Amino acid sequence: MKMKKIYYLKTCDTCRRILKEMDTTGFVLQEIKTEPITVKQLEELFALTKSYEALFSKRAKKYKQMDLKNQSLTEKDYRQLILDEYTFLKRPVIVVNNKVFAGNTKKDITA
Repeated sequence: MKMKKIYYLKTCDTCRRILKEMDTTGFVLQEIKTEPITVKQLEELFALTKSYEALFSKRAKKYKQMDLKNQSLTEKDYRQLILDEYTFLKRPVIVVNNKVFAGNTKKDITA
């Protein structure tokens, strides 16, 4: 499955900056607030990353509000949290030919 896709949030300044800096020609853009990630899409990302935790944003405000850092979360928990609340998906998530780059660290952006 060759695919070029970006999951992003239009209210996220970092996402906007990254999208502006890269050539998004040929990419399918999915704005996760208006078009939430589906179970199938999340499963596809998991198949490529082998980890829901890798796709999970620990910077989300709700992560602190829900006191999740003091709980021991399983992969199943991460999966459910991402499906329940779009802000828990690390962003942007960029998929290029079966490689997934989640988040906005300099290393991921450069790659």
